[in-house]
Amino acid sequence: QVQLVESGGDLVQPGGSLKLSCAASGSISTIYRMGWYRQAPGQLRELVANMHNSGDTYYADAVKGRFTISRDNAKNTVYLQMDSLEPGDTAVYYCHADYTWGQSWGQGAQVTVSS
Repeated sequence: QVQLVESGGDLVQPGGSLKLSCAASGSISTIYRMGWYRQAPGQLRELVANMHNSGDTYYADAVKGRFTISRDNAKNTVYLQMDSLEPGDTAVYYCHADYTWGQSWGQGAQVTVSS
């Protein structure tokens, strides 16, 4: 089994930056892809970014050039660096992992972009 614990959600002004962290534990050697999703009130959950074990990455068009996903394998942690934040980025951000036996979700981190 894989467990994910998120941290780093906060209130930030437009144009500001924030970095989310997601620490994985359990059968981490079975993880083959990790990523971040977000869900705004009344909206569907959408994929923001992900990273395969190969290092190949994907970014949604809405965040491309502003967000960066990275992993520290020694710490079993995935990060989402968010720059030039906009009010439209306001959402609950969920860490996600695909692994051999299934998938896991983090508990969610609230990111609010407002002045």
